Amino acid sequence: MPWKYNGKNLRIGREFTGTDGTKYPKIWMRYSADEKASIGITWEDPPASEAPFDNRFYWGRNTDGSLIARSLTDVNEVDDDGNAILDDDGNQLVTLGLKSNAINLVKRQAADQLAPTDWMVIRLQEDSSKTLSTAITNYRAAVRTASGTIETSIGNASDLAAFMALFDTPVDSDGNPTGNAPINDWPDAI
Repeated sequence: MPWKYNGKNLRIGREFTGTDGTKYPKIWMRYSADEKASIGITWEDPPASEAPFDNRFYWGRNTDGSLIARSLTDVNEVDDDGNAILDDDGNQLVTLGLKSNAINLVKRQAADQLAPTDWMVIRLQEDSSKTLSTAITNYRAAVRTASGTIETSIGNASDLAAFMALFDTPVDSDGNPTGNAPINDWPDAI
């Protein structure tokens, strides 16, 4: 919830006038905790139903504050009677789950990383007198391997916690990153 003064929400970056007529500048957020307290500025924690959440993994919150998780798996859409909802072609509508969306994204990322060197591969097919450097060949193979590894990790995530762990960057005992998050463990571009 917001910072409050005299029961009213304060907007960050906006000045306000105290009940005694004192004008406080828009930098009031920079005041120390003691200065804010002496003025009467207080912080009110949001109710559980309004607490922030990571919308990559959750739809929102219930009124009791519990999180509404997104589905890991694809969901066949049905109406209130349990009948399949069909598209214009008569196919069942399917809402893709987190895993399918993540795998689709990985495939697009791999394609984006391979795209700058695709012309070299095409040229090689059309002109056998040309060669493909070892660096390019190794890089392209590393991208395909990384894509496969990331997709397998996504597929192997047994629950939401395991899926979310794929987004965690590994750190050493001092909290310094030691590599890439498993979901983003691509080779360095050449």
